[in-house]
Amino acid sequence: MATAQEKATPTSFASAAGKAAAADGVLQSWTDPSQDPITKRSPTSVSLIRPVSSLSPDPNTKGITIMTRAQTCHPLEPLTAAEISVAVATVRAAGATPEVRDSMRFVEVVLVEPVKHVVALADAYFFPPFQPSLLPRTKGGPVIPTKLPPRRARLVVYSKRSNETSIWIVELAEVRATTRGGHHRGKVISSEVVPNVQPPMDAVEYAECEAVVKDFPPFREAMKKRGIDDMDLVMVDPWCAGYHSDSDAPSRRLAKPLIFCRTESDCPMENGYARPVEGIHVLVDMQNMVVIEFEDRKLIPLPPADPLRNYTSGETRGGVDRSDIKPLQIIQPEGPSFRVSGHFIEWQKWNFRIGFTPREGLVIYSVAYVDDGRGRRPVAHRLSFVEMVVPYGDPNDPHYRKNAFDAGEDGLGKNAHSLKKGCDCLGYIKYFDAHFTNFTGGVETIENCVCLHEEDHGILWKHQDWRTGLAEVRRSRRLSVSFVCTVANYEYGFFWHFYQDGKIEAEVKLTGILSLGALPPGETRKYGTTIAPGLYAPVHQHFFVARMDMAVDCRPGETFNQVVEVNVKIEEPGKDNVHNNAFYAEEELLRSELQAMRDCNPLSARHWIIRNTRTVNRSGQLTGYKLMPGSNCLPLAGSEAKFLRRAAFLKHNLWVTPYARDEMYPGGEFPNQNPRVGEGLATWVKQNRSLEETDVVLWYVFGVTHIPRLEDWPVMPVERIGFMLMPYGFFNSSPAVDVPPSASDLDLKDNVVAAKPIQNGLLAKL
Repeated sequence: MATAQEKATPTSFASAAGKAAAADGVLQSWTDPSQDPITKRSPTSVSLIRPVSSLSPDPNTKGITIMTRAQTCHPLEPLTAAEISVAVATVRAAGATPEVRDSMRFVEVVLVEPVKHVVALADAYFFPPFQPSLLPRTKGGPVIPTKLPPRRARLVVYSKRSNETSIWIVELAEVRATTRGGHHRGKVISSEVVPNVQPPMDAVEYAECEAVVKDFPPFREAMKKRGIDDMDLVMVDPWCAGYHSDSDAPSRRLAKPLIFCRTESDCPMENGYARPVEGIHVLVDMQNMVVIEFEDRKLIPLPPADPLRNYTSGETRGGVDRSDIKPLQIIQPEGPSFRVSGHFIEWQKWNFRIGFTPREGLVIYSVAYVDDGRGRRPVAHRLSFVEMVVPYGDPNDPHYRKNAFDAGEDGLGKNAHSLKKGCDCLGYIKYFDAHFTNFTGGVETIENCVCLHEEDHGILWKHQDWRTGLAEVRRSRRLSVSFVCTVANYEYGFFWHFYQDGKIEAEVKLTGILSLGALPPGETRKYGTTIAPGLYAPVHQHFFVARMDMAVDCRPGETFNQVVEVNVKIEEPGKDNVHNNAFYAEEELLRSELQAMRDCNPLSARHWIIRNTRTVNRSGQLTGYKLMPGSNCLPLAGSEAKFLRRAAFLKHNLWVTPYARDEMYPGGEFPNQNPRVGEGLATWVKQNRSLEETDVVLWYVFGVTHIPRLEDWPVMPVERIGFMLMPYGFFNSSPAVDVPPSASDLDLKDNVVAAKPIQNGLLAKL
């Protein structure tokens, strides 16, 4: 936020813009006062920031229009590699002793996202394309500070020495000094130890854990009993311990590895997941990196080598690749239609920013639709996938322990891929790199981590007049932003698709390798599918949580959204339904958090509408966006299932909360070995806060029940699930209603709302 001195110093648009433009080296004379978007005054000459240069094209941006470079870093730009280095160095330097500093492990370094007013100020005034309509209305004109507040980083630090987790806030300044070999220039704003938690695991820990287990003599003896002497064939996948009893308490940092074994040491691409090693129990202390429990409980033979085990090309596993596929090329001779400036995207009537975090991966900010009659209309402030849980349905050891929180325990972003053009993405591509800290505090970069491209999407609409034979048809095109990550055996692709008709689609693509179990000869397992001799795939589910901080037609500071549930009802037989064919849609306002714990119901075509209570369309209806569910499910587990104490948010498909800055993750920030029941979303909603007219956040939980098929082996073809945000009365709207209607304008009965016309001809709020 701005300092007290900055708040108390009114600065004209002319002088502030002049300083900023002078710093950038370019001034533009503005002499038409009628065109001044902020002050509406009549200066002789007003200095404004003028576009100065284009970013140099690179091989990934050929043919892409690059917009002007902003003069400073937008407050929502992801942390740069230099900023991460400064943040780490600042925290490390604050360590009390060399031992404390040496034991610091850096789990996560992320941007402290500024409050919404700062984002609005940046978009309205500091960064092109300028959007002065975002500034709050004041009688004396806007008061604009000369600069934005400093950027801050938030660090999650684990101490191997004390087994403590701490959170640090660092203010960043003069970051460029580090690139010239200078000292860090950060400032520690706060630090606190978070008791009784374990932060996410790291790839460095996984590698160390695998080495420790493979060097453990009893483990080597157990593998010899199974005919394995070569430890290079062995794969140790450390899984977080979860929380099943007090022995899993976060006083120790624990991992319970799963073991697999390849058949050929000279085949690095061999699918080792084809030979699970069962009957061995291992528990590893990840703080001290030692095996603390080991037991060879049952000797189950390794499955025989499966000729279909590998996921490489057909020739490498004795087969033949298809040869009848002709080349398919996607060509855009004039380049794509989107424009890019840093992480700001414009395409068709859409504009938004993209970010990236180690935990969530891709984040979409400040989503808005440019309506010809209304200008820039906000839709959402922030969209992301904040958690995913994969519970398995086999009660046998070790499969009952498989209930991974792939975002909260591992990090979707930290496990992202470097994408390859022509394989992961086709057409004209704009790639974005992602920067992370590694466990020891160094900075790592995933090149080409996020893919931005256009796709043809078939027919948008078509109609043919049967009398004349004339037809009209339009092609549909969408803008896709995506990333792909690997968490152990599974791959997940996360996509946000923007359509020309105002729709936003969230899609997850699941693929990769099944997590398998071994069977004694002649046995089958009712909790899975036998896919090869001695090999079966357990049933399981995948759940994803999308967090949507909505802002439908809301300027910064406005809290004029609410959520309505819509169900289709069958009309009772009688005089209003003499033909017994009548049905209608009934709306119910979700007034509070507990009332807004909802589940999908395809039998009633249930969906939810996020509405603005002050803006109507040309038909007098309140403008909104509809959350349209796709295929979905709920957990197929008893209410006392151990994983549900950490994942209580899975019990409903929809949750709605008023915006709170510290409410980000539905299972709490640290789900790893979390002993607290229902922490996070299930606890927050017990406040039962009002949702009638507020800044709403939707948490949509969607999933798929996977009963494996033979066709899912050796690699699982992509399965798609997701949902749609669709405009619902959003277009052809009128300006916002300035005066809220009174309670007498509402007709309430059994919590079902029917809006009545008020004197100005608009509809009252629901």
